[in-house]
Amino acid sequence: MENLSKKAESAKFTTEKTRVIQHSEPISGAGMDRKVEKKNPLLKKWGPLVLVVLVAGYFAYEIFIGSAGRSLEVRESRIQISEVTSGTFEDFIPVRGRVTPAQTVYLDAIEGGRVEQMLVEDGAMLKAGDLIVKLSNAQLQLNVLSNEARVAEQLNNMRSIELSLEQNRLQHKRNLVDINYQIKMLTRQEQQEAQLVKNNTIPMTRYQDTQDTLEWYKNRLAVTLESQATDSRMQEEQLAFLKATGERLEGNLEISRQNLESMNVRAPVDGKLSGFDVEVGQSIPRGERLGQIDTPNNFKLTATIDEYYLDRVDIGQRARFEDYELSISKIYPQVSNGKFEVDFKFVDEQPAGIRRGQTIQTRLTLGDDTKALLIPNGAFFQDTGGNWIFVVTADGNQAVKRNVTLGRRNSRYIEVVDGLEAGERVVTSPYTSFRDMDRLTLND
Repeated sequence: MENLSKKAESAKFTTEKTRVIQHSEPISGAGMDRKVEKKNPLLKKWGPLVLVVLVAGYFAYEIFIGSAGRSLEVRESRIQISEVTSGTFEDFIPVRGRVTPAQTVYLDAIEGGRVEQMLVEDGAMLKAGDLIVKLSNAQLQLNVLSNEARVAEQLNNMRSIELSLEQNRLQHKRNLVDINYQIKMLTRQEQQEAQLVKNNTIPMTRYQDTQDTLEWYKNRLAVTLESQATDSRMQEEQLAFLKATGERLEGNLEISRQNLESMNVRAPVDGKLSGFDVEVGQSIPRGERLGQIDTPNNFKLTATIDEYYLDRVDIGQRARFEDYELSISKIYPQVSNGKFEVDFKFVDEQPAGIRRGQTIQTRLTLGDDTKALLIPNGAFFQDTGGNWIFVVTADGNQAVKRNVTLGRRNSRYIEVVDGLEAGERVVTSPYTSFRDMDRLTLND
């Protein structure tokens, strides 16, 4: 009974479980299916149009916005903005020059030596010919003595050759005298013997011997004359050569003596001695600079000018310092650190009281004054080379890069040739931090 009761309860539980499952679970195969959603008809209709609009917008951005190039925001208070104006351009540049002596003569040791005696000090005023310092050079002295002996020997040899040539000339002259004498005597003897032969007083053989001897002397005379002419010509050439050689040797000897004399250094011109710094006993090498002599109370200005103006500066251009006029006397074309050097001389008179080493501000005129568009001279020129500039837009919110053509410059203004109009505003401060930009956005 008990077992039957348990089986009935189990069957009842199974029936209820099955009923619950039937109500709570879907039918077989329902878990493998999924509901298909319908697509939005608006997306299908307008999607391609939206894509086209986005692509067109991108290209428009690239064309109209991207073409503006790189830009940078800049505070307006940190840059300098100037206006393009119309006015008179004064074509001059300020030039600062240094007062230097108008003429400087350098003292160099022609031959090296030892300082034996100093007769003046640095800064002394000298007259031409004044003795400054004495040097000694034993080797040079020996060389001069050796040259003197060698030259004397050569001159003696030449004198001996000249004497020999002269003796040879005199010997030829004596021979000619003897030959002419013999010819004269034999001619007379031949005439006498010819008469005697006719009278049969002397034999014919004697007369013939006299004729042969006379013919021999005549032939000898011709040979002697030819030899004399040849020797005379050669003698003249050799004497001219010996004379030139002698003069050259004597000139070399004189140079050696002058070099020895140059050991006593003298002032070549009147002036003030400067840069003279030697001591007794000091060894001075050959060619060493001992000092210089500057002309007193006669000065020039030496100035450096920017290489930009090299093609516009020429000899004779005028400059002015106060009421004194100067002109360019010399231009040094070598450029160093972007500058070249020129010398100015005072045209009429020089200012009283100027001294060597003093700096003077001058105004160098490069051309005539002309009407032109002007912008203030600023540091931007060094960054752009005058080829472009930032121009402020009409609303004042931006400064845009623009190609321009700039002309002459002075200390205050730059001449505008093309690319700007009067009344426009430009950035004239340095472009160092935004040289590679194409547009500046100006903020307060």
